[in-house]
Amino acid sequence: MAAVSCALLFQPRLGLSFLPALSLPNRISVYRLSLSLCSQKNPSPAATAQEKSFGRSGGLSSSPVNENQTVIDVNPPRGTRDFPPEDMRLRNWLFQNFREVSRLFAFEEVDFPVLESEALYTRKAGEEITDQLYGFEDKGGRRVALRPELTPSLARLVIQKGQSLPLPIKWFAIGQCWRYERTTRGRRREHYQWNMDIIGVSEVTAEAELISSIVTLFKRLGLTESDVGFKVSSRKVLQAVLQHYSIPEELFGEVCVIIDKMEKVPMEEVEKKLISSGISVEAINGLLQVLALKSLPELEEALGSAADAVADLKQLFSLAEQYGYSQWIQFDASIVRGLSYYTGVVFEGFDREGKLRAICGGGRYDQLLSTFGGTDTPACGFGFGDAVIVELLKDKGLLPDLSPEVDDIVFPIDQQLQGSASMITSRLRQKGRSVDLVLEQKRLKWIFKHAERIKASRLILVGKTEWERGMVRVKNLSTREEQDVKVDELN
Repeated sequence: MAAVSCALLFQPRLGLSFLPALSLPNRISVYRLSLSLCSQKNPSPAATAQEKSFGRSGGLSSSPVNENQTVIDVNPPRGTRDFPPEDMRLRNWLFQNFREVSRLFAFEEVDFPVLESEALYTRKAGEEITDQLYGFEDKGGRRVALRPELTPSLARLVIQKGQSLPLPIKWFAIGQCWRYERTTRGRRREHYQWNMDIIGVSEVTAEAELISSIVTLFKRLGLTESDVGFKVSSRKVLQAVLQHYSIPEELFGEVCVIIDKMEKVPMEEVEKKLISSGISVEAINGLLQVLALKSLPELEEALGSAADAVADLKQLFSLAEQYGYSQWIQFDASIVRGLSYYTGVVFEGFDREGKLRAICGGGRYDQLLSTFGGTDTPACGFGFGDAVIVELLKDKGLLPDLSPEVDDIVFPIDQQLQGSASMITSRLRQKGRSVDLVLEQKRLKWIFKHAERIKASRLILVGKTEWERGMVRVKNLSTREEQDVKVDELN
């Protein structure tokens, strides 16, 4: 038993997955116990036999122990995730839906480095995204950061390509993003994000198309307008109010960041931050009155029918009627989005029960390219994270059953026929079938349990008697029917 305990503790490459999760005190206790057991000079014959049995292929073997080696924490860093097969199947399924919707809307896929220049994300002080950066200095003395979002990378690539890109551009990306923030349900420090962006279209038709793509995804996932919706507004609403009170334009981005926190912090704190930014009490009262508006007629009465924000939103809601998703969207003047680069229509997807944070969000950012040295170009897009939508689907009972699916299992009954089984397996794989070749001697009982677990369709038994006749035994695992099939006729 001593060698077994030592192997469990000191060989991290050998099967740690079957160890129970231990707290630090317990791990230290196991560590000390194992050192004690390892120091025994005369293990019992039974222990020696057990050690030898563990030393077989795939098991634990005895090797010199380094007493200074410590036990590592087998959990991933806080806010990050492992993806074992069952979680990877779910992730692939979700990404396939992202890609299929993007294909339906004729968007092309792009990607960017996970590591970018830190300057891409330090546009405005006060943005949460700036405070949440995983930024550091690389070995060349350059300030870099793990990307917290994808839109700045898109802008950089568009500027890099320059005049060679024919407009409009319709691109999508699915990328890993990093933000050092407090972890809650649906909020992680590492997540994947689906982005769709349209570059070169100044009309609200672009925003209407983007919202339509998200509605299409929701429908594919089984969600309805009673489950989720969109809150829609425009940054131009806020801009009009600030202009009315003669507030300097350079404060616009800072005010947007403060207003975006209205649902997260007490109103007194929001007002205090606005005052410290140089906004008068009169302007704050007027601003909060407008932000409380929940219908377009109210907005039109407050700003006038000639206001750009009113015209844009009326057109968007009209297009929503034509697309058929008018029941999914609602006007809410308090939606401004926390990123400083938005300039026009903004929107957020939310769950109707209000249990989760925003599902997705986006809007128009016509001036982002110029902040990086490019030319102002009409643009809009959205980001859609993978974490919140999975939580919502879980709540609604809409997560699919994604068991592994294998076409065939090939099992050589006699060990001498392993090579023959390998040949059959190669032929089937060349024909496009997914084949699990059993690589070691197992009992038939284990084979059938394994086939059920991985949802295999057929079991192909390579036995000595059948092989001598140029045949194999094929068992249909759904009907339980079986027959001998010539090797050359096996499909």
